[in-house]
Amino acid sequence: MVTVGGLFSGIGGIELGFEKAGFKILWSNEFDENCNKTFRHNLNHKLYSESITDINFKKIKPVDILVGGFPCQAFSVAGYRKGFKDERGNLFFQICRAIEELKTKPKVLMLENVKNLTGHDKGKTARVIVNSLRELGYSVFWNIFNTSVHTDIPQTFIICFKDEADWEFSDKPSCSKKFSEQLPLSKSKKKKSFRDLLEKGDVHERFYYKQDAYMYKDLKKSITSKDTVYQWRRVYVRKNKSNECPTLTANMGTGGHNVPLILDDVGIRKLTPRECLNFQGFPKSYKFPDDVGQSQRYKQAGNAVTVDLINRIAKIILKSIV
Repeated sequence: MVTVGGLFSGIGGIELGFEKAGFKILWSNEFDENCNKTFRHNLNHKLYSESITDINFKKIKPVDILVGGFPCQAFSVAGYRKGFKDERGNLFFQICRAIEELKTKPKVLMLENVKNLTGHDKGKTARVIVNSLRELGYSVFWNIFNTSVHTDIPQTFIICFKDEADWEFSDKPSCSKKFSEQLPLSKSKKKKSFRDLLEKGDVHERFYYKQDAYMYKDLKKSITSKDTVYQWRRVYVRKNKSNECPTLTANMGTGGHNVPLILDDVGIRKLTPRECLNFQGFPKSYKFPDDVGQSQRYKQAGNAVTVDLINRIAKIILKSIV
């Protein structure tokens, strides 16, 4: 069975997508204490809960595929290699360190980040990432996949194959060539309405906006349809016209802007944390533990990946390496 190790795992959405595709998850790493509570509540494989900077990957079991949704921080091209020695260095280079320290380099890398990574620091960040991975011997596929286009649920992916940095110039069959031939991903033939992903039954009153909310008058005036998801955008309401849910964010539980709002038979409310997991494709069996608060639940769901999209990418990777 093809094995997977995870870095910056959050609540395990990438691992779930690969597991669903038939891969075996050997271990994951996540430093956030609240994420680890949710992770352990739902997943049983080894979880390293210390900072990635403290892990000695020479002592970690090597894996066939290394995955991770790494944070993006600014760093300079000139000094980027200092990241290995400077604990304040960009966390991407900890992934490079992991690749070099593991007893056997992973055959495949799948790294996830925000769409804006492509233009971060005027493109310098992307160039450094690509060059770093190619120096390690990997081909680099850089793709932006739109969740609402490729899955039936209304994130940048970097996929790399070992020892194939120059695969474009080789006539030999390669994993990279197999992978390339399966792109672009086909569009989903069906899409669920956002209403299909809402909780059934009564929703707790804490999720509803009451008349004493400072923006209630604006909400009531603008939110008039039960068939649309709206957003509070700091000072106005934006209507989503595509029958889909807008991008989920980590600040949903704090009342910040971009909060997805809906109208139901009771009134105007925000999505519940469970509904946010539904929109991210997490199975019904995936639960938040009782000792994780509401704001943390929203943060975890907002920072998560879409499991169904990961699953589709994982299946293509599997076809490419077998």
